[in-house]
Amino acid sequence: EKYQVSRMFSAPTAIRVLKKFPTAEIRKHDLSSLEVLYLAGEPLDEPTASWVSNTLDVPVIDNYWQTESGWPIMAIARGLDDRPTRLGSPGVPMYGYNVQLLNEVTGEPCGVNEKGMLVVEGPLPPGCIQTIWGDDGRFVKTYWSLFSRPVYATFDWGIRDADGYHFILGRTDDVINVAGHRLGTREIEESISSHPGVAEVAVVGVKDALKGQVAVAFVIPKESDSLEDRDVAHSQEKAIMALVDSQIGNFGRPAHVWFVSQLPKTRSGKMLRRTIQAICEGRDPGDLTTIDDPASLDQIRQAMEE
Repeated sequence: EKYQVSRMFSAPTAIRVLKKFPTAEIRKHDLSSLEVLYLAGEPLDEPTASWVSNTLDVPVIDNYWQTESGWPIMAIARGLDDRPTRLGSPGVPMYGYNVQLLNEVTGEPCGVNEKGMLVVEGPLPPGCIQTIWGDDGRFVKTYWSLFSRPVYATFDWGIRDADGYHFILGRTDDVINVAGHRLGTREIEESISSHPGVAEVAVVGVKDALKGQVAVAFVIPKESDSLEDRDVAHSQEKAIMALVDSQIGNFGRPAHVWFVSQLPKTRSGKMLRRTIQAICEGRDPGDLTTIDDPASLDQIRQAMEE
């Protein structure tokens, strides 16, 4: 409004923070100069993408990339390729990236809507990682040796629809195994995010003596009554579990849904899921120098004790 911004780049976490506020509070400002919103830095869930697109009434362009790539691997290049956006998808491979989805066991290319690991055929385009300083062997072993032929492994799960749009399902190390069912925590988070009372959510897998692992969810509610009234919290927990049952199946249902007012993140807004997992399992959370607000860890601990 003040500077008549036409294009803005932000992170999904910032948009989820805005979701906590009434839409009328946002729309009372003059945002008519804004033509497009670009988001990147972490997965953009479909409910958040839908909310911000409808609220701002502008196209929302998701971007998928990594620190190692230096620039987007997938997006929609407005002005060069003005295809429509698709909720939940960062779009299509950018110029110079030969993106493939491979079956983690066979290494064969995946079909339409078949889950696989996202890889990039070499050579990588300019701007991407070339090696690890002083350790070429580690670079090759880490990124290029996962399959029988040399391809760059992103360590992200994804699917591709019939029109070529890709959907990122989360990190391969964020997969949990619940009684033999392999699930990405991102899939459960997206389901929970679709509940109208949820502003933000983090799902982690924790050890379980019976099932091997179970999912647990920490939710920031849109209304504070879930934090203040145990009966309301219990009712919301049941509703969220029922939603996951209907969208994924009961094997994806979180064992617990805890309500908090903030979640541990880095100063750049990335969720510290491994830190949350360590606290849930009673382990040392490790280096916390990048955390934005250490008090958020106390909220996790207190929620589990109630």
